[in-house]
Amino acid sequence: MLFSGSLSAQLSPGDLANSHKDLEGMSKCTQCHDLGSKVSNDKCLVCHKEIKSLMDRNAGYHASSEVRSKDCAKCHSDHHGRTFNMVRFDEKKFNHTQAGFELKGAHKQVDCRKCHLPDLIEDVNLKKRKNTFLGLGNKCVNCHKDVHQKTLGNDCAKCHTDEKFVPASKFNHDRSDFPLTGKHKTVQCLECHKKETRGGKEFQRFSDVPFKNCNSCHKDPHDNKLGNDCKNCHNDQSFTGWAGMNKFNHNTTKFPLKGKHKQVDCRKCHTMSATPQNVFQDRIGVQTDDCIACHKDVHDNKFGNKCVDCHKEDSFRKVGNLNGFDHDRTSYALEGKHEAVDCKKCHKSEHMTDPLPHNTCASCHKDYHEGQFAGIVVTPDCASCHTVQGFAESTYSLEQHAKTKFPLDGSHIATPCFACHKQDDKWKFKGLGVRCVDCHKDVHGGQIAEKWYPNKACEQCHVTSTWKDNRFDHSKTAFALKGAHTQQDCRACHVPDAEFKYGKFAGLPATCSQCHKEVHNKQFDVKGVTDCARCHTNDDWKVKKFNHNKTNFKLEGKHANVECAGCHKEITQAGQSFVQYKFEQVACVTCHQ
Repeated sequence: MLFSGSLSAQLSPGDLANSHKDLEGMSKCTQCHDLGSKVSNDKCLVCHKEIKSLMDRNAGYHASSEVRSKDCAKCHSDHHGRTFNMVRFDEKKFNHTQAGFELKGAHKQVDCRKCHLPDLIEDVNLKKRKNTFLGLGNKCVNCHKDVHQKTLGNDCAKCHTDEKFVPASKFNHDRSDFPLTGKHKTVQCLECHKKETRGGKEFQRFSDVPFKNCNSCHKDPHDNKLGNDCKNCHNDQSFTGWAGMNKFNHNTTKFPLKGKHKQVDCRKCHTMSATPQNVFQDRIGVQTDDCIACHKDVHDNKFGNKCVDCHKEDSFRKVGNLNGFDHDRTSYALEGKHEAVDCKKCHKSEHMTDPLPHNTCASCHKDYHEGQFAGIVVTPDCASCHTVQGFAESTYSLEQHAKTKFPLDGSHIATPCFACHKQDDKWKFKGLGVRCVDCHKDVHGGQIAEKWYPNKACEQCHVTSTWKDNRFDHSKTAFALKGAHTQQDCRACHVPDAEFKYGKFAGLPATCSQCHKEVHNKQFDVKGVTDCARCHTNDDWKVKKFNHNKTNFKLEGKHANVECAGCHKEITQAGQSFVQYKFEQVACVTCHQ
């Protein structure tokens, strides 16, 4: 035991501080020291978890770049005796910014102990530590009392600065829901933000202050006779100031303003010298159709006192709608488009009762067709084709068109009138041709012979239902259609190309090989021509006319039952693949190996 104590005294440089005294003894050295080396920062942080937690979050003094790289023992050395204070620094020279909270304004003058108090530490374990500088938050409410009692959030810096809490120099009322304008700018805050007692403490109200209407704060001198939206008449420059008629919504009264009434100054109708309790009340009971209550009857009651039957608020000179004046009582009842026509369009004289000619449309309307329908004896009226519903529509029927020189049939029945009768933005009904080429372009360009196309008569081939359908008799040509040819579309043979967009009809070949591809590699050529008809018919490409027994190899015995493809195989010569039908020699060994 004496030897052990003597050895410990020789190895230890001195007693540990009180906070480390439990680590005294040779058997516990490695809890702080690495063997043969200095004190390990990692081992310090094993115990000092609160420091490690801050460093992991890159928060606090020890996480700063100036401190993180240092050894713990550089600032907190030990073995200097039980009473040695391991936390030592010059408070006056301490750079508080490195702790993550820069001291500004009034904070610079505050003693450290005024802030680093146990009561301001939230962590229960840190709160127990004597003289600790850990555990404080960096928000205002962590240290300062919230005089607003959580009614304005916890970001004090939105309104206050570090210099002093009052006044709230950063607060801008213009950014609130109630920007200050007019006289409001000069009002003291306390006039609107009253002080009261809340929770047993003095409290000044800044949030939830009603401001939707002026009467939220101001007394209504009109006793609610004019509604509660003061802004309709007043502005915030002064209550005695007047915003004018453009602000007040007269439609909230029993006399909504329409037409010219909207432009009349309020003083023209209302007596402005009345008291606040009676102002604008002098016209109560006047109905919107009681015109003579304000206006002089220039007709001396000849038409009764219901002015609205003929007039409307836009102007006395404008006639109202037909629900008032009954035009049917005249000799010309209004129908269709006439109902929407302004009276002055027809009644152009000073007196509305002057007689107007109205027996025919032409009595008022200009002849749009410029005499195209003028007859030798009687000129038809517009009503022969049009109705009062509008000139754009026509009642001219197919039956009527059938009596003309050009009865409509086929696709012509579905063709709109303007497609034929509107040329160069002008309607034309006389002098139109009746031949196809008078309207339709000749797309064949003269390639069809006169005998098939006399006088460019399209109807020799085409029908009026569609250009695609035709009635041309191909049997009258040198190439009568038979078999599968009768099922083909014309364009399958009369192929459109760059020169003939709608197909070529003249100079076409008549032999099979000139239209169809020669697939036999000229095995059946006779003088350079393959006559397909020797084996095939017009019905299809099946070999129906070929007789093998007329060849040099008659089919006998088993050969008679062999499929053609059993002997005639596909071969390739000079890059061309084809079925071989002709052989240089016919012997058994040619096929049988």
